Formats: sequence, structure tokens, C-alpha cells
Amino acid sequence: MFRSLSGRFLILTAIFVMLAEVLIFVPSIARFREQFLLDRLERAQIASLVLLAEGEVTPELQDELLRNAEVFNVVLARDEARQLVLSSPVPAPVSRSFDLRDAPALTLIRDAMRRLVTSRPEVIRVIGEPVRMGGLQIEITLDTAGLRAAMIDYGLRILWLSLVISVFTATLLFIVVQCFLVRPIRRVVRNMLDYAANPEDARLVMKPASRITELREAEESLQSLQTQLTAALKQKDHLAQLGGAVAKVSHDLRNILTSAQIFTDRIEMSEDPTVRRMAPKLVNSLTRAVHLCEATLAYGKAEEPAPTLARHHLHDLVADVLENETLAAEGQDLRLVNAVPDELVLLADGEQLYRVLSNLVRNARQAILRSGAPGSVTVSAAEDAGEWIIRVEDNGPGLPPKARAHLFKPFQGGASKGGTGLGLTIAAELMRGHGGALMLERSDETGTAFCITLPKGNFAGLS
Repeated sequence: MFRSLSGRFLILTAIFVMLAEVLIFVPSIARFREQFLLDRLERAQIASLVLLAEGEVTPELQDELLRNAEVFNVVLARDEARQLVLSSPVPAPVSRSFDLRDAPALTLIRDAMRRLVTSRPEVIRVIGEPVRMGGLQIEITLDTAGLRAAMIDYGLRILWLSLVISVFTATLLFIVVQCFLVRPIRRVVRNMLDYAANPEDARLVMKPASRITELREAEESLQSLQTQLTAALKQKDHLAQLGGAVAKVSHDLRNILTSAQIFTDRIEMSEDPTVRRMAPKLVNSLTRAVHLCEATLAYGKAEEPAPTLARHHLHDLVADVLENETLAAEGQDLRLVNAVPDELVLLADGEQLYRVLSNLVRNARQAILRSGAPGSVTVSAAEDAGEWIIRVEDNGPGLPPKARAHLFKPFQGGASKGGTGLGLTIAAELMRGHGGALMLERSDETGTAFCITLPKGNFAGLS
């Protein structure tokens, strides 16, 4: 029980209430002692006034007055003269004197605590002011045994009262915590356990019901998280199914492309200059298609290969990408510009970087051609102390709002009708595998710009 939230609240409440009672007890016991002594002073004054009014009294009456006042003797100062009004034998010498006239609170507390912890009885002198203008000063001597006994009795009554208040308060707090905190938390925990058992069941998504602001916010956050997770799991299931289908297609397509590679040997033997010029490009395209099929098979198994890093002249790699796209855009009013410095060398997986650049340039080309207006696509690059930066920019119509909102999300970020958005998703994943990133810098009516960053730290691991 005491390891639970409500149990610990119960213990802490009892401790804090007792601590508060201790802070109340100390000044209370000091006040009780002061009132006890003032009461004895008042009784002694009344007894002395009786004596002064009646004149001579018998020793028996005097003893009775002192016993009623619970003091040994009374000294009353009137008109600057001190007079021993009542007296009886004192059992021991006076050990301490206490002046209650304008005594500071801290002094009263100190004297009270000292009396409470001192068990040995003492004879003390107490000095105070007479009540109702009965003189200038009154002094009494008394035994502390009765004072300490009364203080202990008063302290025990405060202790028992404190215990009752602590138990009552802790019980109320325990009930309140159970109702307003523990039960809602248990409800959230049960929901999390039920949801964890079957996260694809949308009926198990958290439905916020708490009226406490903090718990309500927690429930709403959990609901949002579960909703996104359920959608992601469904998306993952769709991708898994698609991966299986694509893997089968890629397997058969790889075999077909491998056979096509064999036939290109005869094409290279052709006497036609155009055919001889196009044959190497065809061979390279078929080789990349085979590699793409193999990578697709790996991606369908959620095993995108790690990049094989090597040094590459980026200008030559970009030139290869733009040359292939130029052939695809032949006869169209489109300009492809390679603005990469000739001397720039970077560290990357050449095949994967080619796929990323080819995807970006192809998307830009298709967007411009769909618009029907002339345009251009420019690939540029720069470097600083920590990274290489590659930009692919076009002056096309820009991405549609839906594509910008769901960029890099499979089946949601396609810019063209019927597009799946898988190209950008795979491209972003490939760049993350390099420790870099693929980002959309801008996209509006003036065109679109993508930025690729590759860290230079990878050079340290290359021999």
C-alpha cells in the first residue's frame, strides 16, 4: 500500500500535519506556561489583598491562602516599598528568577522548552505586574513540579488532538486522491495496456474524459499519439503488402533486364553511328535498372543496404544524370544546367546519390513539362568546413499544397496525379543513411528548390 501513489500521499499528509502541529505546539506550550504563572500571580495578589484588607490573620489562614495560590510567599511592591505580605517555609533555595513583564516571545519559548525537558523540581521566583492597578510589582516563589505536570498534560492533549486531525485529514486526502487522481491514472494505464495488446484496433484509442486539466491534457496527448501510431501501423501494413508485390515484380523484372543486357552486345556491333552512340547509354541504363531492382528487393525486406562510401567527382555524376534526363526531354523546351564546380569531390555512395539526384531532376522536369511552359533545372553544389551542400532548383509551378504538407510520406506526397510519393521517401531515407538530409528549401509560383547536405565527418573513416 505504501508504495502506491495514494499510500505515499497518506504518509506525507500525516507527516506534514504533524510538522505543522509541532510548529503550533512550541508557541502554544510557551503561552500555556506564561498563562500558568500569570494565574499564580493573580491568585497570590488576591490572597495578599485579602490580608491587607483584614489586617492581622492567623497563621492557619495564611497557610490556607498560600496553598490556594500554590505559592510559598508573596512580595507586593506598593508606593515604592516592597512588602512581604505572605510567607511560608521555602523547601529549597530559589534557583531561577523569571520576569514576565514585557518578556520577548523567544525568551518565553526558550524558558518553556527548558522547563519541559527538566524533570528535577526547582523553586523559582516569578515577577510580574499586579492586575487592576493593585501595586507596582508582585513577586512570588513556587515549586516547578506542578508547572511541569500541567505543561505535560497540556502537551499530551495537543498531541492526541494532532493525531486525530492528522488521521482525519489524511483519510480525506486519501479519498480525494483516489477519486480525482489515482482512478483516472489507472484508467489511462488500463487503456495503454489494452491498446498495447492490439494497437491496430481504432476502438481502443484513448477517449479523453477527465475534468482535471493536467490529466485531460495527458489523455489528449495519448489519444493523438495512439491515433498516429494506429495510422502508421496501417500504413506499415500497406507498405509491407506493397513490398511483397514489388519484390515479386522486381525479381521477374531483374531477370528480364539481365537478358536485355545480353542483347546490347549485338547492338554495340551495329554500323549505325546513332546506335553506336546510344548503346553505352542503354547499357548503363539497364545496369542501373538491375541495381534498382536489387535495391527494391532489399527495400521490400526493410533492408535498404548501407551506403558504400567512396570519393566521386560530383560534376561528372550530375552530368550523367542530366544527360539521361535530356534524352527523356528531347524535343521539349527545357534547359538542364550543371552548375557544380569541376573540382568538387565528395564522399558518398555513387549509386545511391545518383538515384537521389535522378529522382529530384526527373520530378522537376515532369513538373515543368506538365505546366506547358519553358523552364530550366539547375543542379549546383558548394561546401564548407563541415559538409557538402547540393541544390536542385527549377523555375516550374511549385509543389501543390497537399504535396508540401505530406512531403516524404509514402502514398501522400506525390506531386502528380497517380504519383505515390515513394521516390522522395526513398531519397530522404538514402540521405539519412549517409548521415545527411534531404530538405525542401522553398516551393512557390517561382519554382522549387531541394537541398541535400552530406557531412564531411565520413572522410575520417575512409582509407
